[in-house]
Amino acid sequence: MSFDQHDPVFTLHRGGKLVVNSAVPLSTRDDLSLAYTPGVARVCEAIAADETLVHEYTWVKHTVAVVTDGSAVLGLGNIGPRAAMPVMEGKGALFKQFANVDAVPICLDTQDTEEIIAAVKAIAPSFGGINLEDIAAPRCFEIEQRLDEALDIPVFHDDQHGTAIVVLAALRNAAALLDRKLERLRVVVSGAGAAGVAVTKMLIAGGVEPGSVIVVDSRGAIHSDRTDLTPIKREMAELTNGDGVSGGIAEALRGADVLIGLSGGTIEEEALAGMAPGGAIFALANPTPEVHPVIASRYAAVVATGRSDFPNQINNVLAFPGVFRGALDAGATRITEGMKVAAADAIAGVVANELRRDAIVPSPLDPRVAPAVTEAVAAAAVRDGVTRS
Repeated sequence: MSFDQHDPVFTLHRGGKLVVNSAVPLSTRDDLSLAYTPGVARVCEAIAADETLVHEYTWVKHTVAVVTDGSAVLGLGNIGPRAAMPVMEGKGALFKQFANVDAVPICLDTQDTEEIIAAVKAIAPSFGGINLEDIAAPRCFEIEQRLDEALDIPVFHDDQHGTAIVVLAALRNAAALLDRKLERLRVVVSGAGAAGVAVTKMLIAGGVEPGSVIVVDSRGAIHSDRTDLTPIKREMAELTNGDGVSGGIAEALRGADVLIGLSGGTIEEEALAGMAPGGAIFALANPTPEVHPVIASRYAAVVATGRSDFPNQINNVLAFPGVFRGALDAGATRITEGMKVAAADAIAGVVANELRRDAIVPSPLDPRVAPAVTEAVAAAAVRDGVTRS
């Protein structure tokens, strides 16, 4: 692409989007003696004697690391850690703006699973949570699972779970608007990467019948007779597609009520014609949806995308700031399925009394969202017994 330093986008990004400011006064000798030496030594000694005090007497309780290896950045692909930095800074800005969570971008110059896990474990004492970001599948699954098991702070891969939370919220409201029962919907998920797998699991956790979900990858519907499946896709085959549907996206969509596109590919209009009338299409690939909204609206009553220039934007910012704020406030050691479902319910509830076909989720700028998610997630953490106190 061409580079124009006078482009307003580049003007805004010059110097980066994040800074670090002192939270305490540093104007006098007394200020210095309290904030640094000799006063700080007393706090260090207290934490050395009781490490749990780090959550009360440092920034840990309100700070997360946003960690990437630059392997799956937005729709740009494997662009590396340096090129990923503007996105990670942006994530940090959103954390601060919407939930007053301080976030530090950590762009790792490795795409080796073991090295990433080791690096995150090594920096974990400095943070209250780890937001994994833009790490390619299938590596992201193992990294998140092993870090979740190894650390006593929340670990959350936003490309998986942030997307899944907002999709569940949107589908809850779409079903209510269309007078459908979530547990009776036939759903096709196009894409078996990080987001596709997480969305499938989240929909099932939220009430969709497992056998009524069909996951489609680049080779067609995932079913138990396929011999080319990775371990994650094998898990999907055992969990979903109760009728054993085979073939491509057109076969999977016959009689389906809902299509959720998470593949980045193109779905032909002919395939949509087999869907049950009056359903929903969420075409979430960015920047180009799998189905253009104008075409999708010919076959579905409710249409959503991942873009801000069409109605019903499925945007992760509706989820991740409040999820982490709630987890941090509750002193959660991990993020459970119950906390994620609670977040989805909270997002859906913000606009439950204002539903329209072009407004099934709140605006990303709606100030009600993060507080609602925060409260719901914190309460769910207590219910699920994953808090420190």
